[in-house]
Amino acid sequence: MNVDVPPGIESLAAYGWTPQIAERFAGSDIHGSPGRIVRVARGCGEAVTSAGPLRVRPSGHHVCTGDWVIVREPATEGDTIGAVCAVLPRVGVIRRADASGRSEEQVLAANVDTVVVTVAADTALDPGRVERLLALAWDSGAQPVVALTKADLATEPVFNGISAVAPGASVVEVCAPNGSGLSELRDRIHGTVVFVGASGAGKSTLVNALCGREIQATAPVRQRDGKGRHTTTEREMFPLGDGLTLIDTPGLRGVGMWEAGAGIAAAFPEVDELAQHCRFTDCAHESERDVRSAPPSRTATSTRGGWRVIASCGARTPGLRPARMLGCGTSGPGRPR
Repeated sequence: MNVDVPPGIESLAAYGWTPQIAERFAGSDIHGSPGRIVRVARGCGEAVTSAGPLRVRPSGHHVCTGDWVIVREPATEGDTIGAVCAVLPRVGVIRRADASGRSEEQVLAANVDTVVVTVAADTALDPGRVERLLALAWDSGAQPVVALTKADLATEPVFNGISAVAPGASVVEVCAPNGSGLSELRDRIHGTVVFVGASGAGKSTLVNALCGREIQATAPVRQRDGKGRHTTTEREMFPLGDGLTLIDTPGLRGVGMWEAGAGIAAAFPEVDELAQHCRFTDCAHESERDVRSAPPSRTATSTRGGWRVIASCGARTPGLRPARMLGCGTSGPGRPR
């Protein structure tokens, strides 16, 4: 083991350091000190090490918030920026197709244990968007939890509608200003927790409420359409205590899938089950002859809602069609199995 673990490593415990993490560092033959990336901005990372905060140059490595890294201290006197020597293999990776449209992935956060999908209860429910966010969460291997924020402002009940599109995930109604639901939400999360959702869904407000202080700037949504203003611009990690760390993220306009077959199958278990018994290898399950029709949508608003989301996911997943992800496709029946 060439990773230096000096006295004071306990300071990293606030950011998720555990004996299991120590074992992962023990397997490295690269000389340096352990650290965790808590923020990336303007081409540099901000890491926490046993010696305290340290700005680091990626030095050819792609780093993101949540990465466990091996770092070297500044090489010369007067230099205040260290260097990343290695990035430990990631687990619990939240990723999507790059928003620019290029055929590459964008990693949103790494080494995540819980994904809080944040949905504002005071705006029109978009079941397809919630399902895609849940597919991202399931694909990472982390446990998804849906936080229905602004529950006090809801004009109609949405809990049942959200629960219907979130099989296997807990759904918690919360109101940050009065603290309602916060205790239940905290009981549902563990380890490193990332908050994802649209701008204005209340992610930063929820992070502030859980931390008990104003650590993130917030802004009201636009009155004319209820949309947020992208107040949060970087993904940043905050220690909560008791082994919990929170990662706040900017609002997501698009939720493109990136090789998320496992996550899509987990988000749509009833679709996956039906697809296993289709007689065709390439089928849309809409109007084809001798094919079982699409199952009723869990939202009860469209008889083919689930299939349309899967088709959309497939279109955004480079190299993968729904036929390869779920045993069915989108272009009509091809050869029988």
